[in-house]
Formats: sequence, C-alpha cells, structure tokens
Amino acid sequence: MKLNIKNETARLKSVVLGQPLSIGPTPALEESYDAKSYYNIQHKTYPSEHDVVEEMTAFENILIKYGVEVYRPNIISDYNQVFARDVAFVIDDKMIISNVIPDRADEQEAYRRIFEKVRWRDIINLPEKAHVEGGDVIVWNDFLFVGTCYSEDYRNFKTARTNEYAIEILKEYFPKKRIIDFDLKKNDTEPYKGVLHLDCTFNPVGRDKCIVYRNGFVEESDYHLLLDIFGEENCFEVTDEEMFEMFPNIFSISPEVVVSDRSFTRMNDFLREEWGLTVEEVPYREISKMGGLFRCSTMPLVRE
Repeated sequence: MKLNIKNETARLKSVVLGQPLSIGPTPALEESYDAKSYYNIQHKTYPSEHDVVEEMTAFENILIKYGVEVYRPNIISDYNQVFARDVAFVIDDKMIISNVIPDRADEQEAYRRIFEKVRWRDIINLPEKAHVEGGDVIVWNDFLFVGTCYSEDYRNFKTARTNEYAIEILKEYFPKKRIIDFDLKKNDTEPYKGVLHLDCTFNPVGRDKCIVYRNGFVEESDYHLLLDIFGEENCFEVTDEEMFEMFPNIFSISPEVVVSDRSFTRMNDFLREEWGLTVEEVPYREISKMGGLFRCSTMPLVRE
C-alpha cells in the first residue's frame, strides 16, 4: 500500500474504521481515561454495544457510498477498539506507530494485518518515551499542527497523550513541515474544562477553512494564530456546549463532503449554506459519550 496523507480533506481512498464489536462492559469510574467517559459513567449514560454498532455501521455505509475502501481491526474480546485514530497515523507517505497509554496498548496487535500492507521502510516506530496519539496530530499541507500538554502535572493527567519529546522527534522526521504546537487545557473528570486531543478543539474542512473552539487552548494567542493562518472569515467557532457535544470532531471525505452528527444543526446548516459543503448526517450521539466522534473513529491511509 502506498500511503498518502497530505492534509485532512483531500478525497479519501482508504481508511481504517474502528471496531465496535465486543467493547466489553461499562468501565468502572476509576478505569475511565478521558473526561467524557468519566462523565457518562458517573451519570449512568455510557453507551451500549448495540448502539455503538448501529452508529458505526451508519458511518461505514456513508464511507462505502463514496467509494472508500474500509479496513477494520481484528476483534479483541471485551476491549474498546472504537477509536482507530490514536493507534497509528499517517503523515505524507509514512505511518507513525503511536506510543499509546498503557490502557490501550493491546489495540495495536489487532492492526497487524493492516500494518503488514505497508512497506516496512514507511513505518516509523517512535522511541518509548515519545508519547503521541493521532488525535493530537493534524496534517495540513506544509503545516503539522500538534496538540500537547506543557503542564508540570503532565504525568498526572490521563488526558495528556502527546509530550514535548514526541514533537521534537516529529521535527526530525519531517524537517520540511512547519510544525506548530498547541498547549491544550486538560482535565480528566470534567469535560467542560479540558480537551482530550487537538481534534476536539480544531479541525480543518474544505480547502481553506476550519472549525475551532477558542477555550481549548491554554494560551489564547494559539487561537488567534489559527485565525491568522486560515483567516477569521474562514473559521467557524463553536461554543462551550458545542465543544462538549464534540462539534469539531467531524470527518472529511473530500473538500466538498463532510460527515457530521445529525444533531449539530447550527454548524451543519452553516457548512451547507455559507461554505457550500455537502454534509452527510449520521447519528453518533452514543459514541460521543466515550470521548470521540468521527475523526477519532478513523485512521486515513490514502487520500488523492
């Protein structure tokens, strides 16, 4: 397989979609490793496997409708494998194998047959101390946007998934990219007070536009930097409540087509009416309760 991911929106040819089967029982509160899951376990609203399967099947059907080749990881019994984005990710023609948190380490074995389709020289295994997950890495042509946590309490946050060392390693592997790092607000138990990954607060769409949540960044200057890069008129800003519902985490099949939750009425109407995009609406409310949405569920392999 010849990998090719130059940005987040070029026409998608092949993708890995997470696995909704055998996700296991609802975790105990202390077993949660993101604030949204913690919130829904606490409120007894954590999703059932039946609902997760139904929603991911609807998403897969949209991908197939547009001629996308869809791969799935092998099933691990009683193990949550919904979010494929963080197991590995592609930049240009290289696949980076993530050093994920220990709770998710077993997932990578389920991707072995997919990894084996990639030439060994195109796979990058990071040093053990370089922590990074695909949700924190956004490829945008000459830019590489990376979310991280510079807090002295980094090791105490389950939601801190990408460290400074990983950013330095990415700079070595991709010296021609303009790598911009963003310090993200983190909170393990209160989803309104922090974000899990960069793609929960920022996501490009179309050819020159983006969705952004101002309060996800520790420094407001980072939010203004994105406005400068994309142009204020090309940025759709989401509210606190919309961030909680995971509005930024939609997924592009092409520059003209995005997949979004059907409940995101304000944004979906804007994307259609103001930016002329085709919005394929899929019910994804239950999966959002586990801390991810459409981008989190996918690992794009090849775009045009």
